[in-house]
Amino acid sequence: MGDETAGRTYVLVHGGGTTGRCWDRLVPLLDGPVVVVDLPGRGAHPAELQSVSVRDEEASIVADVRAAGVEGPIVLVAHSSGGLPVPGVVAALDGQVEHVVLNAALVPPEGGNGLDGMQPKHAAGLRGALDGVPEERTEIVFPAVDDLERLRKAYGGEPLSDGELAFAADPVRNVPDGVHHYRQPVRWSQAGDVPVTYVVNDPDRPIPVALQEEMIARLPRPPMQVHRLEGGHVPAVTAPGALAAIIAAVT
Repeated sequence: MGDETAGRTYVLVHGGGTTGRCWDRLVPLLDGPVVVVDLPGRGAHPAELQSVSVRDEEASIVADVRAAGVEGPIVLVAHSSGGLPVPGVVAALDGQVEHVVLNAALVPPEGGNGLDGMQPKHAAGLRGALDGVPEERTEIVFPAVDDLERLRKAYGGEPLSDGELAFAADPVRNVPDGVHHYRQPVRWSQAGDVPVTYVVNDPDRPIPVALQEEMIARLPRPPMQVHRLEGGHVPAVTAPGALAAIIAAVT
C-alpha cells in the first residue's frame, strides 16, 4: 500500500455470538498493526450479558485502543451487531478514526436501536418478548450454538466446510450473546463526517441483502464505496483474503 496508509492501526469489532477470535483468519492478512477487541461479556472482558449496553461496548472499545497505545490514525472495522457502538467510538476517539468499514453491520435510523437492524419478523418477536421488561437489564440471552449442522448452514451462501465449521464452532468463538444492547439508541450524527465503506455480504441469511442496503441508506451521507462479497454472513471466516483486501485498500 502507499504512503497514505502508513502508520494506521486497524481496530476490529466482532458481532454477536462470537469474540474477537472470529478475526483470526483475517488478522495476518492485514498490512499494519491490529487491535482486536472483545466486547464486554466475551473473551477477555467478562461481564453479565444481561446488562451490557451499547454505552458499555463503546467504553470498552475505547479502553482497548488506549491500552494498546494507539496514537495514530485508525481504520475501525465492525461486523454485524458490532456496528452499534461504532458512532460513539468515533466520537470518543475525537478525530482519530480516519475510516470506518462496516461489514453487514447494523445501522439503525438516527436515534433508533439494534432492533431496527434485524429482519422484521425477528425484531417483532423480540419486541414482544421485551414488552414491559425494565430498560436497565434484559434477562434474555442467546445460547452458543450447539447444533453443528445448523451452524454449518446458518450464514447463507455455501455451507461451511469442515474446516470453517470447526473454526466457527470452537468455544473460543462460539459463545452466548446478550439482547440488552439492542435496546439503546444509536446516533450516527455522532460520527461526524468520517468516511465509511460498506461491505455487503451476498447472500447473507441473518442480514439479507435488502436489509443491508436499507442500512446503507440510513447513513448520514453515502458511503465512499460499497463492495459486495460472496460467502455468507461471515467473510472473515469464509473469504478472509477478499475482505482483507477491501479493508487494506480504504483511504
